[in-house]
Amino acid sequence: MIDNKSLSAALSPALFMGFCLLLSAIAFSPAWAASSEQAITAAAKHVTLGPRPLYLVQDMDEDTQRSRELKAELLNCAAQRNDWQRSPFSIAHRGAPLQFPEHTREAYIAGAQMGAGIMECDVTFTADKQLVCRHSQCDLHATTNILETDLAQKCRVPPEFDPQSGELVNAGAIQCCTSDISLAEFKTLEGKMEGADSEARSIQAYMDATPGWRTDLYAQRGTLMTHAESIELFKALGVKMTPELKAPSVSMPFEGMSRAAYAQRLIDDYKAANVAPGDVYPQSFELEDVRYWIEHEPEFAKQAVYLDDRYAEEGFDYATPETWKPGMQALADQGVNILAPPLWMLLASNPGAGESGNRIVPSVYAERARQAGLDIIAWSFERSGPLNEDGEWYHRTTDAVIDSDGDKLLTLDVLARDVGVIGLFSDWPATVTFYANCMRPDI
Repeated sequence: MIDNKSLSAALSPALFMGFCLLLSAIAFSPAWAASSEQAITAAAKHVTLGPRPLYLVQDMDEDTQRSRELKAELLNCAAQRNDWQRSPFSIAHRGAPLQFPEHTREAYIAGAQMGAGIMECDVTFTADKQLVCRHSQCDLHATTNILETDLAQKCRVPPEFDPQSGELVNAGAIQCCTSDISLAEFKTLEGKMEGADSEARSIQAYMDATPGWRTDLYAQRGTLMTHAESIELFKALGVKMTPELKAPSVSMPFEGMSRAAYAQRLIDDYKAANVAPGDVYPQSFELEDVRYWIEHEPEFAKQAVYLDDRYAEEGFDYATPETWKPGMQALADQGVNILAPPLWMLLASNPGAGESGNRIVPSVYAERARQAGLDIIAWSFERSGPLNEDGEWYHRTTDAVIDSDGDKLLTLDVLARDVGVIGLFSDWPATVTFYANCMRPDI
């Protein structure tokens, strides 16, 4: 091997400098960049699961026959398999935000590497009506570095400081939206781990708010993406796509764009990229968006997902069908094929099951959805902190019967085998991929 010193001695100074410039030109040429991109996406297609699935298996309780049998099967699978396959049952929720800045290129690459067969871009728009990937139209203050930039003063509610002390005085009110800035400005920002300290007295403290059960280890770079860029990346990764049309935080029509035009533009991006309707699962919390797709884009609407957040409505009780408006059969009659509630709405506790029984069972909501012929996708796995501290929101209906992170796998097993979900959003797709390969290779 010839090092630079030896090469310099062998060549004249002019030739040596020319050689170095040639190498630099190759390294930074568009062809080299394209080759690098192809190598990264090719590498991400090789599924690797890392240590977390086995960690969770080790943490499983063995207090019931089902828990013991499931643990044994998963351990045997982990010991025998080394050819993990991508699965559409594993849906990357915002990429892999347990450890990567959400909705960034880096998070999507990580999600693909962990075997997610479907990737999510939550879709909102900028001031110049360009579609971008963000979980909320107004989350830039919590998910990007905007407050460290001059764009902070363009925020809907910019940071304010005490003129004497220089301390931040409105941490709880700061709000920065994609609709506050142009696409060109949006692309100058960097993603960070989701979090904001609403009581902070400085910008640095405000931004340094990553929950302890997440990490900033992979937050040193976070490349924000447009909706169209996400489509091209997902195509290169060979995964299916599930865009969510996010509710605008501005009055519609916005600069002449109606809500219907917004819903249409989401679909148009897939048509422009020649993506088959069968590779797309468009989502919305607004039933009217799903109805729009059913009427105007029937091929894409076959896999449209109605995200159910009616738990927030007054009088709604997930265990009382009379409070559901519309009911399950009415949704099916309107053309809805896929329903997606938070995972807790699909489960119920069964604390008196005993050693041979099931301590987690399907809810009435889950049973009625299946009776109406609706497919079910649940959200979101691995979104909560350690379960030995608190079951937290995503496990609220089973908190009484689970008490460790390993119990997440029992929850997953009930969702897959008893409820019959066709997919599960996860903040760490490797765990769901692992389960799907071991227990449900058919989905």
